[in-house]
Amino acid sequence: MKLRRSAIRRQAHALPELQFANQSLTSFSGLVLFQQLFAVLQLTARLRACFRHLATGKVFGPATLFLQLVVHLLLGFRNLRDSRAYRDDPLVKRLLGLSRLPDVSTLSRLLQHAEVRTVENVRRLLRDLVFERLASLGLTRLTLDFDGSVQSTRRHAEGTAVGYNKKRKGERSYYPLFCTIAQTAQVLDLLHRSGNVHDSNGAREFMLACIQAVRAALPGIRIEVRLDSAFFSDAIVTALQDAGVEFSLSVPFERFTELKKMIEQRRRWRRISADVAYFEDDWKPKAWDRRYRFLFIRTRAVRQYKEPIQLDLFIPHETGYDFKVIVSNQTLGARHVVAFHEGRGSQEGIFGELKTHCAMG
Repeated sequence: MKLRRSAIRRQAHALPELQFANQSLTSFSGLVLFQQLFAVLQLTARLRACFRHLATGKVFGPATLFLQLVVHLLLGFRNLRDSRAYRDDPLVKRLLGLSRLPDVSTLSRLLQHAEVRTVENVRRLLRDLVFERLASLGLTRLTLDFDGSVQSTRRHAEGTAVGYNKKRKGERSYYPLFCTIAQTAQVLDLLHRSGNVHDSNGAREFMLACIQAVRAALPGIRIEVRLDSAFFSDAIVTALQDAGVEFSLSVPFERFTELKKMIEQRRRWRRISADVAYFEDDWKPKAWDRRYRFLFIRTRAVRQYKEPIQLDLFIPHETGYDFKVIVSNQTLGARHVVAFHEGRGSQEGIFGELKTHCAMG
């Protein structure tokens, strides 16, 4: 049966009154908060601008369908067919401005016909929302973390490939590169990639694009970048240095025998804490043109005995050291550079929340 647009659309501007009384409530009553949030962000109108180039005249506009996908994830659902669980919920309809929700096939067709221009428009909108939040905070310094995260798929999805997958070996996956904001725990942008690429694949161009976007939106702000050892290369370090960005980057020092020799021959280590010490040197690999500040970190560690032991005997712990090397152009003291670089662990928390609560996994 063909439906008219006027028969399914219903605008709701006022917030419903909340009363804690003995009555029947929808399971998704918390969406009333998002109704106000979407209104403040003017999200519906801005989504319509993203899909303006598409053919209009359909009963369900692409902006409304995309907004339902956002609500779908907020409600904790993953598969499109799960939309039947809230098909008759009045608050979901109110939030979307509809009197009738679209079928699963309608949502599927939206995803099927999404082309590059639409995707770029939505990415630009999401970046703008992040920049608006950062501008309201009035930050003088911004920390960007770059890292990839495996997204497994149990089916032969387009663009997937078999690559490094620690938890599900042999499964096809994506391996996008994320740029996250440390101060607000937001995702600024991502580089979509198949699962069989190295961490650094396309990373240099993506990093410079993110840095340029930040400077265009927030002029005058100081930018810091943190990276793990997978991104250690002359091209990336030089690009960050030339861009005037402060950075700290883990060094895969096992690849350089010179660093191993410098650690073994070192006799005097400066103390950071009771268990951590360091020394630093201006060094460069032979193929590089510039020297940089390398920090050598030594951390006291307890070695575990894995051989069978008698429980009635006391076995003392054997104490050794773990080593790591950081390259940085920051002028801060070693204690602050190490603390700054160790903050990279917060990005794993962002990935964990996205995979648990936003179906990124």
